[in-house]
Amino acid sequence: MAVADSTPSTNKIAIVTGGSRGIGRNTVISLAKRGVRSIFTYHANQAEAEKVVALTSDIGIPAIALQLDTGNAASFGGFIDRVTRALSEVHAERFDYLVNNAGTSSAASLATGTEAELDAQFNVHFKGVFLLTQALLPLMNDGGRIVNISSGLARVAMNGRAIYGPMKAAVESLSRYMALELGPRRIAVNVVAPGAIATDFSGGVVRDNPAINKMVADHTALGRVGVPDDVGPVIAGLLSDEFGWVNAQRIEVAGGMQI
Repeated sequence: MAVADSTPSTNKIAIVTGGSRGIGRNTVISLAKRGVRSIFTYHANQAEAEKVVALTSDIGIPAIALQLDTGNAASFGGFIDRVTRALSEVHAERFDYLVNNAGTSSAASLATGTEAELDAQFNVHFKGVFLLTQALLPLMNDGGRIVNISSGLARVAMNGRAIYGPMKAAVESLSRYMALELGPRRIAVNVVAPGAIATDFSGGVVRDNPAINKMVADHTALGRVGVPDDVGPVIAGLLSDEFGWVNAQRIEVAGGMQI
């Protein structure tokens, strides 16, 4: 059985949306290695979520997977009830960290984007982050920390990202307002903006298309495409006390892509 690293158990609890795959999955595992328990969400793939639970169990830290569609705000009330029950399972009433990671891709341009796609992206990337955070705040400990996941595409414009990139830019602005309003509760809010990461996101185009992979690597100072192991530990670290005085900041984790 694998064991957690030398970092002592914190007895902290995190909620991570979209934790069954990609960056979210790596975040849950990275938190477990720091002794942090996670309640994480998955959209549809319960089997992958159960694999993540098994991986954290091997580390010696329990995790709980809950189904949630972060684009369906009407479901958030029921989700809060399930979070409350999950917390009671680990003998807790409140949690400490929130990672708003769940997201969906869009390849729409200004010319091709539809109202339906615009609404779907808004529901997940902005409305969902806003309303889910709002709903969870009564269960969050004062002095906690929030990380919202953005994208390098909020800084750099690329063809076919005319909806996705601006939605992530909106999340970055929202995060600063969160940091301001939650300051009296000593809750810090920061943004992690990954570059192009080799996952199944956007159909796995960065991971599985050699031409795209090379293009990204050629435009990245460190000369390669990012992987989840480059991002998850950064998110986990940013939630820790070591970064307690970092607030309302955007940290791009992209290896120096298009600098």
